[in-house]
Amino acid sequence: MKVLNLRCADDHRFEGWFASEDEFTTQTERGGIACPLCGDTAISRMPSAPRLNVARHSAPGPDAVQGTAMTLQSQWLRAVRHVMSSTEDVGDRFAEEARRIHYGEVEERGIRGRATSEDAEALREEGIAVVALPLPEALKGPIQ
Repeated sequence: MKVLNLRCADDHRFEGWFASEDEFTTQTERGGIACPLCGDTAISRMPSAPRLNVARHSAPGPDAVQGTAMTLQSQWLRAVRHVMSSTEDVGDRFAEEARRIHYGEVEERGIRGRATSEDAEALREEGIAVVALPLPEALKGPIQ
């Protein structure tokens, strides 16, 4: 199994796991690898080096910084997937449905959807908690 450090044209960095170097090349050539954040299929392999522990208390190197960024992206994607799997998509009816829940007209439940910035501000002024969560294109389809 090959674990490769990859990035898209927007410089989103992520890991890819492949059976072999040839499998990576084949998938790349046919556009079969997509960035988990933006869905871009222009993927390139980043150089990787073996990890060497030469000092106990040395400053983090570029691999550690990259690893931190990849970890944060991974955590963000997990959080977004959790929100999407544990809420109901009410689409453009978000503001209306949030009010119905807030005022006790329907049973309380987690919802998500689309609202204009004006609608979101009006909901906040009414005391209804609203959080904007931009979704990467790759997550707008079915969750797998």
